[in-house]
Amino acid sequence: MAAEIHPRPQTRKPVLLSKIEGFQDVVNTAVIIPKEDGVISVSQDRSSNADQRILLDRISYSLSLSYVAVACSCMSFNPETRRISVGLENGTVSEFVLSEDYNQMTPARTYQAHQVGVTVVLFVLEMEWVLSTGQDKSFTWHCSESGQQLGIYRTTAWVSGLQFDVETRHAFVGDHSGQVTILKLEQDNCSLVTTFKGHTGNVTALCWDPVQRVLFSGSSDHSIIMWDIGGRKGTAIELQGHNDKVQGLCYAPHTRQLISCGSDGGIVIWNMDVTRQETPEWLDSDSCQKCEQPFFWNFKQMWDSKKIGLRQHHCRKCGQAVCGKCSSKRSTIPLMGFEFEVRVCDSCHGSITDEERAPTATFHDSKHSIIHMQYEPTRGWLLTSGTDKIIKLWDMTPVVS
Repeated sequence: MAAEIHPRPQTRKPVLLSKIEGFQDVVNTAVIIPKEDGVISVSQDRSSNADQRILLDRISYSLSLSYVAVACSCMSFNPETRRISVGLENGTVSEFVLSEDYNQMTPARTYQAHQVGVTVVLFVLEMEWVLSTGQDKSFTWHCSESGQQLGIYRTTAWVSGLQFDVETRHAFVGDHSGQVTILKLEQDNCSLVTTFKGHTGNVTALCWDPVQRVLFSGSSDHSIIMWDIGGRKGTAIELQGHNDKVQGLCYAPHTRQLISCGSDGGIVIWNMDVTRQETPEWLDSDSCQKCEQPFFWNFKQMWDSKKIGLRQHHCRKCGQAVCGKCSSKRSTIPLMGFEFEVRVCDSCHGSITDEERAPTATFHDSKHSIIHMQYEPTRGWLLTSGTDKIIKLWDMTPVVS
């Protein structure tokens, strides 16, 4: 059973700048318009909205443009070209171009990308590519100039996460089996680089840092994994900081902090500028590796020793199989990603110093169940969209600095 997280009181916290309300349905995706006091959103009420809001309790106005006849599921916005790519639940990707004053949206092109709902869409300006994933277990990429489909890759499960590295042309595809697939894209084909799996639930969010060459994945199993792609050593660091599904990940490279949001309403700021440790593999044993008492399935040793079998547990620090008596203590292990108290064996508990227990993350309550997030690093603003049909804008500079 997962440990319950008890966030520590924070002296510094995100500042709520504005709440955007009045949506008829849940907002699936929204982005902050750079250098503008505005937000672009798409929702399940079949509309794509350019919401130009004055954020500091002054008057606001909204432009709602309903150009599509089916529900919108995801979106990508390129501020340089003012191009919006909207993924629809019928499997198509529709593109629009916003006017300079954001008061008009013109349909540009439609791609027949998938057989059923689009889950993620990305526009890559450097390549003039539109990348998308769908519920039909496929990843496709199209030429944005010709509209032609350049390639397709079939996955084993519904695809739910996508990131792209422009320099190497690597696509990172996360799916509902918990697997992440790395593909090398060319103009008209792709090759499989590798696959890796560390989550017990489906991948719900991906975030790529091209500088450190690190991939972060979030999952419905409440965990985050940092995959060191550039180090080529197969290092995978776990981060445990949510009580529910991880819904979004953003990385602030200038401060080396990871921002994660979840269905539990939590906003967690992780300090990644520390030397973190991999969590150990859980060892298999028929008896406690401390006191050698048999576990309840070890009938032979139970009979020979005339002892009742015990329940098996695992120490989160060393990975050894232990009984409850030999693992009666709890401790935080922040450098292993455990910001809350977890089970450790008695010997490991005595070896953990106060310095090793020092927190490396801060916890904040958004007061709504988050389904989407986006971070705008120039101003340090964070956007969260919730199941309450409300978009919240936060100033993160008090905590991301």
